[in-house]
Amino acid sequence: MKKIVSLFLVLVVSISLLSGCASTKESSQDGPLKIAVAFPMTGDNAEYGKSFLLAAQIKVDEWNENGGVLGREVELVSYDDKNSGDEAASIAQKIVSDPEIIGVLGHFASGVSMVAAPTYNENKYIEISNTASHPDYSSIGDYIFRNNSVISSEFGVIEDVLVNDLKLSKVGVVAIKTDWGTTAGDIAADIFGNNPSLTLVGREDVLEGSDDYSLAIAKLKEAGAEAVIGVGMYSLLAPLAKQYKAVDPEIQVIGLSNAYAQQLIELGGEAAEGIIFPVSFYADSTDPAVRKFVDTYTEEFGSEPSALAAQAYDSIGILLEAVKQNGSTDRESLRDTLNAISYPGITGETQFDEIGDASKEYTKLVVKDGKFIRFSDVSGK
Repeated sequence: MKKIVSLFLVLVVSISLLSGCASTKESSQDGPLKIAVAFPMTGDNAEYGKSFLLAAQIKVDEWNENGGVLGREVELVSYDDKNSGDEAASIAQKIVSDPEIIGVLGHFASGVSMVAAPTYNENKYIEISNTASHPDYSSIGDYIFRNNSVISSEFGVIEDVLVNDLKLSKVGVVAIKTDWGTTAGDIAADIFGNNPSLTLVGREDVLEGSDDYSLAIAKLKEAGAEAVIGVGMYSLLAPLAKQYKAVDPEIQVIGLSNAYAQQLIELGGEAAEGIIFPVSFYADSTDPAVRKFVDTYTEEFGSEPSALAAQAYDSIGILLEAVKQNGSTDRESLRDTLNAISYPGITGETQFDEIGDASKEYTKLVVKDGKFIRFSDVSGK
């Protein structure tokens, strides 16, 4: 009798293990289709995480109002990684242990995304980051995608602004001391330092969240900087512009797309006037799809969406469209479908290249009279 029971238990365990292996390929056809969202929901960067989750939920609601995908309702499963590599590593393990989750939107900082990405890739879970701009992120594996610009491409647009639009030559760089900021600052210094039409007069690294940039400003002003590029979010760019313009009202301040947010104007006030950005999303576009998203988001969040929030919205749309086109949630074939997709989103037509990078077209924006407007509307270029 004991032998029979033992044999029965072995059989049950074997069936369970086989079922578990099968579930790593495709989620159950019953119940909601789940997508993980992993961002900082608490801490200093919680505002970003909450904005990305809202943008993603708006897109999910649109799909659910039209019957979901493959006849299943879509559900977001939110995780708080606190913008910490350790938290992200732990969360990634939780996500890949859930066969009902088909993919991940996240994480926020490039460094945090790169800590979690190997776990997703090894377990064949698609990760799409709407914010990671580190050059090495998407090359981690076949299941790792980026719906954000590579930082070097943004600096290429800024290079064009400096040389062709503004006719300025002496450039200073102020970068935050994070893994992303240091890498981006190095790339900026390399690009501007090797352009014969530009002179890199200095590169200063500052603490993230610092309110005093006077020492960095003094060095760049003494070196004769005509333009300063802020490598950081609006929390760097707004006080940098205020403090720099207090000692040099003529300085041209230039930001990256991750600083494009209404909070920049609110924090920077008059000093924000004239700041220029390259962006892949323009909240004041007259495109009906953009207007619908902006109006819904603004009503919920209280301010207009940033380009990064718009990329979160599109990232969910891209993943769901891939599931629809694929006809199943099998992760290997879903990855192949994602590789071949062409998605007309509010941040432009998105296609991924061979390593999972999305190419972006940029609009140059400038702050004028307390609003973001197209630079071409001011300059005629």
